[in-house]
Amino acid sequence: MLQPGVPGHTDAGELGDLLPAQAGRPAAAHGRQAHRLGREAVGRLGDAFGRRRLFITGMAGFTVASAICGLAPDAVLLIVARVLQGGTAALMVPQVLATIQVVYQGAARRQAIGIFGATLGVSAAAGQILGGLVVSADLFGLSWRPIFLVNVPLGLLGILAARRAVPESRAPKALSVDWPGTALLAATVLLLMLPLTLGRDENWPLWCRLLLAAAPFAAAGFAVVQSREERRGRTPLLPPSLLRAPSMRRGLLTTLAFFPAFGGMILTTTISLQYGMHLGPLQSGLTYISYAVAFLTASLLCPRLVPRFGTYVTVAGALLLAAGFAITALQAWSDYDGMTPLSLAPALVVTGFGQGLIAIPLTGLVLIGVPAERAGVASGVLTTTQQTATALGVAAIGTLFFSVAAGHGFGPATVVAALVEAVLALVTAAVACTLPKRHP
Repeated sequence: MLQPGVPGHTDAGELGDLLPAQAGRPAAAHGRQAHRLGREAVGRLGDAFGRRRLFITGMAGFTVASAICGLAPDAVLLIVARVLQGGTAALMVPQVLATIQVVYQGAARRQAIGIFGATLGVSAAAGQILGGLVVSADLFGLSWRPIFLVNVPLGLLGILAARRAVPESRAPKALSVDWPGTALLAATVLLLMLPLTLGRDENWPLWCRLLLAAAPFAAAGFAVVQSREERRGRTPLLPPSLLRAPSMRRGLLTTLAFFPAFGGMILTTTISLQYGMHLGPLQSGLTYISYAVAFLTASLLCPRLVPRFGTYVTVAGALLLAAGFAITALQAWSDYDGMTPLSLAPALVVTGFGQGLIAIPLTGLVLIGVPAERAGVASGVLTTTQQTATALGVAAIGTLFFSVAAGHGFGPATVVAALVEAVLALVTAAVACTLPKRHP
């Protein structure tokens, strides 16, 4: 598939055969889209029916869906199960942040949010490491299936732990689900994500361009409906009044700048390691150890740094992140064929530490001033924004990376992707400068 003796280069036809599976298409894409589309509506369902109940229900559904994925005899059932995985996962995450918001106060809340963010960040790297280990081990001759089946015992343990340790909570006044807003948001995300995900593989047919052209109109319709619903005294999916809070509005803008670089980095680095540098799944996964350790270290430091330095922690993290991406671009430009996991470690350490300094304070800043009765709504808004921005980064930066790689090889593609990610990191730093200088 790759041209022998020419590391980092492949032709466009061969690349087309290689990349869709690595981009997580089609099964993974369906799961992620279902996950994104449900989060905001589910945030207020937890407010109404109980956050622990929704979390356990989602965990149980995710466990069953994982078992179906691992045992799926064909691609059709795998895709269906991945959609079910995404939908049930969307039940869980908003409940975690909403529960933290209503159960903890002050320093304890900042610490809980820090642990939550650290868990998410480290798990993104750990997934690469453990995934490579499981695939390489080929346990019982099951190939990739244990990647899903391992979720079954973990899910059962999670359910038992939640029943014993998580307090039940709900909003004093439950909010009804904004079905028109949910439908318009779903349409906007699908109109944007489907062509970005499939457009390059399909050679950008007319339907892809039409969907992209329609996305702004769906977004405008969503904004109009949300404003109208709030003027009528109802609580829409994304209340405009919630966005009028400076910390919420500016925090979400920072989120939109940061998470595309995060998603794009994980995808393009993995592709570059496996197909540009010819590392196996296990070697590729182990390369992320330095990144994971740096992210975890920064996350654990944040509860001490943020009360003292406030938003400057986020700005410093974004500048470090830009530096890490710039180092990667310089390495790939000067000697891509000579890059090794060891030579990549310094850039990954800087990148991981910078991301840890951003993700943890950012989550706290967006949510910490939200009243308890709006915790579910705010958590749904935040997690939906994070996931959608990450997916946009995967789709847009991934498409750019694959296009450059098809014509010029993986070295130039890595340079271009890293430079785009560095620019996004600088934008993150600039927007973060507008955030309140001290956390409440």
